[in-house]
Amino acid sequence: MEEITYLSADKKSTIHAVIWRPEGEACGVVQIIHGMCEYIERYAPFAQFLTGKGYIVCGEDHAGHGKSASGDDNLGYFNDERSLEMVLADIRFLHQRVKKETEGLPYFILGHSMGSFFCRNYIAKYGAELSGAVVMGTGNKGKLLLSTALCLTRMNAAFKGWDNRSKFIDSLAFGAYNKRFKDENSSHSWLSVDKNNVNVYEADKFCTFRFTDNGFYILFSAIKGACAGKTIKAVPKNLPVYFVAGDSDPVGDYGKGVKKSYVKLKKAGVHRVDIKLYKGARHEILNDFCKDEVQADLLDFFTKNSTRS
Repeated sequence: MEEITYLSADKKSTIHAVIWRPEGEACGVVQIIHGMCEYIERYAPFAQFLTGKGYIVCGEDHAGHGKSASGDDNLGYFNDERSLEMVLADIRFLHQRVKKETEGLPYFILGHSMGSFFCRNYIAKYGAELSGAVVMGTGNKGKLLLSTALCLTRMNAAFKGWDNRSKFIDSLAFGAYNKRFKDENSSHSWLSVDKNNVNVYEADKFCTFRFTDNGFYILFSAIKGACAGKTIKAVPKNLPVYFVAGDSDPVGDYGKGVKKSYVKLKKAGVHRVDIKLYKGARHEILNDFCKDEVQADLLDFFTKNSTRS
């Protein structure tokens, strides 16, 4: 595993990134866009699986996450400009750097959870440079709901500052996620059927912090952008896109939001779109009971679309 750093698009933060390489000749590249309140090295087991199959795997810690955070006070704070474009630019910097080193190899992107919404915005801009995209643990929300969430976040920050960690905004975003699992004695049971995964998550300070208003503003902006018609229409029509999620994942409204996102992309004329929902699985399907099946399905997707460019 190689660790690298580079200057964020905000010209202030240092972005931490990781590259995993196979022992032999590489057959492709998979760039992972991690989710909210986590970091790229949580994907090490999946990366090791892929490197064992010949793929280079890379990914960065978003600003305000993992080793890109300057300290605990910075966790969940992206940039002073509240700019989604800067977050996408940090993802793109790594994409361009690794692509230059691996010219000619198929290049895939995979976004999970919050990262799935970053991914959906990203492929609308740069999808023509990719061999395929995996959209994992995503959902679909209406414009009015998201506009309201953004307005409430701005109002809260106006009184308490953008670095405020609002219990109200957090409850607005996630309050209902654990409703179906409230008898399991953890507020994070919605993440996984696997209780060990939940326990490990809850013991990790880089996973259990509350987002700042700044973080929520960019999250809601990313979701709004991903679900917007103009974003969906901008995705290249021949780009292979694979939606995967647990059918018990509240982020995707228990499969309904994932299906809506899939259908919207199909209706926009993107003709190489597929979807799979894993029965009984929750949000973190790469860490849940179905992880072996998920890994095999994703490898199949990468292999089928690994025609050298």
